[in-house]
Amino acid sequence: MQRRSFLTQAAVGAGAGALAIPAVAQALPAISWRLASSFPKTLDTIFGAADVFSKRVAQLTGGRFQIRVFAGGEIVPGLQVMDAVQAGTVEMGHTASYYYYGKDAAFAFDCAVPFGLTSRQQTAWYEQGGGRELMREFFRGYGVVNFLGGNTGTQMGGWYRKPVKSVEDLKGMKMRIGGMAGRVMERLGAVPQQIAGADVYPALEKGTIDAAEWVGPYDDEKLGLYKVAPYYYAPGWWEAGPQLSLFVGIKEWEKLPREYQAAIEVASYEAHVVMQAEYDAKNPAALARLLKAGVKLNNFSKPIMDAAYAASTQVMDEEAAKNAKFRKIYEPWKRFRQDQNMWASVAEAPMQNYLISMGRK
Repeated sequence: MQRRSFLTQAAVGAGAGALAIPAVAQALPAISWRLASSFPKTLDTIFGAADVFSKRVAQLTGGRFQIRVFAGGEIVPGLQVMDAVQAGTVEMGHTASYYYYGKDAAFAFDCAVPFGLTSRQQTAWYEQGGGRELMREFFRGYGVVNFLGGNTGTQMGGWYRKPVKSVEDLKGMKMRIGGMAGRVMERLGAVPQQIAGADVYPALEKGTIDAAEWVGPYDDEKLGLYKVAPYYYAPGWWEAGPQLSLFVGIKEWEKLPREYQAAIEVASYEAHVVMQAEYDAKNPAALARLLKAGVKLNNFSKPIMDAAYAASTQVMDEEAAKNAKFRKIYEPWKRFRQDQNMWASVAEAPMQNYLISMGRK
């Protein structure tokens, strides 16, 4: 209730500001921040969420609070965005929290873990299931305040030079995949590589890697991965609903006027919703174009899915046994996932499956 009240007041304040921006602008300081993205500008949907965010902050503050967005590599490499926020090199970042899995496996819960939550479930967990409180407490230890920054929806399972029909086919395969999913793939015999988005195509083209996962049809088409690895698999069991995040350094956050803090909170929600909507709208046409270009679309076999699920559970249970921070999030998260999947099986999944079957006739 307290959070709803805060957002309601922020929205009302933003509306009131639209009627009296000059008065508000005169009362508040002019502030200019820099935001480092992990993503290249060519990926307009995932990079674009930061643009949506920065423009809305400016609008909500009468132009007094400006946040300039920089693409991955312009200030710091894509995988070092959080480090830049922590160091004060930039005031903000837009990134995927599981990129920092190497610092602590618990970062993955802010983005995605194998066989985790769908995009709607992830937002529900963050907003109503205790996820926001758990992740805020965790991030505070790193000097960061985290905000919703988008969701891609369930991702694809990646691009492969050769067909992947069994677990045996994964053995020895060098694949661009990071975080906890990389550990799971390692259990299945693959060799995981963590590579930033802008560097995926060159690595695949040169043969440095044999396979790569990125997001889904719209972004994957832009990266051109299908030109060098024609076998496209689904689903991306490691990313059922990966959430992107906006990071603000705690010291910078605490300096902000309350009105600017509210603007960040409200604008982050809009960016979050817009990203998901864009992917849902753009992926079908992109997939149709890829298939027309000769892409070979397949689903992972049940034996592969079963082996991946078993290995994922084992990896997470092992991490929980040795990592108290991970365990503190994992236990309630696991209960939430169980409840959500049971609920989905009652109405939404049967309805969706029926509509899919009718659409194929």
